[in-house]
Formats: sequence, C-alpha cells, structure tokens
Amino acid sequence: MQASLTEAGRIGPNAVTRLAEALGPAEAPGIFAAAGLSHRLVDPPGRMVPEAEVTALHRAARRLLGEAEAERAAREAGRLTALYLLANRIPRPLQAVLKRLPAGLAARILTGAIGRHAWTFAGSGRFRVLPGRPMRLEVAGGPIPRAGEADHPVCGYYAATFETLFRALVSPRTQVAEVACEAMGAPACVFELRW
Repeated sequence: MQASLTEAGRIGPNAVTRLAEALGPAEAPGIFAAAGLSHRLVDPPGRMVPEAEVTALHRAARRLLGEAEAERAAREAGRLTALYLLANRIPRPLQAVLKRLPAGLAARILTGAIGRHAWTFAGSGRFRVLPGRPMRLEVAGGPIPRAGEADHPVCGYYAATFETLFRALVSPRTQVAEVACEAMGAPACVFELRW
C-alpha cells in the first residue's frame, strides 16, 4: 500500500517517543542531541513527525551506540510501539475476535489492518504482504534503512513491532526475522513470519 499523499514524508510519533523510552534517560539525550532533536525530549510529539527525524535518530544511535546496542534499542522501541497500539489503537473487540480465529485467518485480517495504516510507520514508503508461505511483509522506502548502509539487517523496530502484535493477536509462538534489508542493498526490507 502506497503512503497517503497527505501524509507522505511523515510518520507516527511512536517512532520517536518509544525510541526515547527504549534508550532511557542515560542514552536518549545524547542520541537526540546528535540527531538535532533535543526538543523532542522536552516536548514529545503527539502528532505525525517528518520521517527524516526517524532516519536521523537511527543514524545517531548506530553511530554513537554501535550496531548491537542500537539494534537492541530499536527492537525495544518496536515492542513498546506494539504494546501502545494494543492498549490504545486496536479495538478490544477486534483483539478478542482475532485471538479466537485460526492463526492463518487472524494473520490475514491483521495484515489487512496494518496495510490500511501503513502510512503511519512507512511514511513515504510502501508496505505490502508478499504471497506465499511463510508469510512475508515488505516495507520499501521506509525511513529506518536510510540511516546508512550496513552488512546486516537494521530494521529491528519493524520486526519487533510485527512480532509483538502477531504474538498477541495471532499466535504466541510467532517469530519474525528480517530476511532482506535496504541498508544491505536489497530493493526492500522483507520480514518473514513463522508461527
């Protein structure tokens, strides 16, 4: 699904606020300052933010923390984002229905909902569900891999968000792995889901 024209180049505030939480008070000030975004710690965004801010934060985290610690923080931010969505954005009746359905059907319904709201996390990028088994989700042109080239996948934020949502609503055994990443030269970031 292509990003909405009215929201192109913007992304939901969770990509900023949850990363601040994941970094914690010891690391967040330095990372946000290096990204030129100290004001976001003083006045956390409550609305869509320019996707360039997300790219800048991930670039600063990778540079200052190193790849492994930046990935840990990104994954924690993704987990926190999913928990926020479960608590505040996904209606409780829908959650109850999804949990009772067979996993395959619940996954199709959930990915349909994710696709309708992809502009909130993909910005000007594109989200789609790839055909075949296992289920694969694709984010092309998203803001995170723009943070710089890497020799490994860098989109732990997306992987952890998907994994937490699917564990809560589809199957608690869900495992998500990023099997292709634009930061490594792939045409899109691809996430493989198994349950």
